[in-house]
Amino acid sequence: MNKLAYLAGIGLLLCGCTQHKIESKSEVDVKPIEIKPIHITIDINVKVDRALDNFFGDLDQEADQPKTTDTEKTTK
Repeated sequence: MNKLAYLAGIGLLLCGCTQHKIESKSEVDVKPIEIKPIHITIDINVKVDRALDNFFGDLDQEADQPKTTDTEKTTK
């Protein structure tokens, strides 16, 4: 039985001493990417927005101020 174990061990050692060489060749085709122009139209209505802020600004300021009742006005 010992002889069989020695032979198996020597067989495994001999198999471990082998060399394997793998050669691989890869080619990658790089194609040019086509970039097309993008046209973007943005309408900005700043003048109208500012005019509305000025028009409704007085109303917004009145809404921010605390409202007083008639009795508070007469006591002051």
